[in-house]
Amino acid sequence: LCVFSSLQLVSLLLIGIAAWGIGFGLISSFRVVGVVIAVGVFLFFIALVGLIGAVKHHQVLLFFYMIILLLVFIVQFSVSCACLALNKDQQSELLEVGWNNTKSARIDIERNLNCCGFRAFHPNETCTADCFRTRQCKPCAPIIEEYSGMVLRFVGGIGLFFSFTEILGVWLTYRYRNQKDPRANPSAFL
Repeated sequence: LCVFSSLQLVSLLLIGIAAWGIGFGLISSFRVVGVVIAVGVFLFFIALVGLIGAVKHHQVLLFFYMIILLLVFIVQFSVSCACLALNKDQQSELLEVGWNNTKSARIDIERNLNCCGFRAFHPNETCTADCFRTRQCKPCAPIIEEYSGMVLRFVGGIGLFFSFTEILGVWLTYRYRNQKDPRANPSAFL
């Protein structure tokens, strides 16, 4: 049951962080928040399927829970390793691609970090930061890069921790999936 609660904790964290980001105005892209909430709801649903399968000793639910949890483990482990493996140049390149491809994130970053432009401030461009009125803005790249390494290591570490609890859940589900229900008829094998 601790593995089910671990998956539920991850799902509730995703939903809570997305709601917190919207509530405090840190994120204005409803597409990003919608995807994060959808992933959280999906993981919560999968945890409930596993919990119901364990309580009812339902072989099919436990099998599907095991397979889906294995797929979630593979994706989460891969993303966590990628977060931990990025060096400064790759982080900078990834941030610049993201900056150039998402206008809503750019606006949020400029407003929240009080900076304009990515590598250089151009007074002719529009900017939502407060410093734009005085025309003395710093570029956003150094500010973002200062925190990106720390955030990637934190997210990668948390992801690795939860991915290992998920692989433990896969192993436990595989190990105990074919056991008899102690409440059932002793001669029946479920």
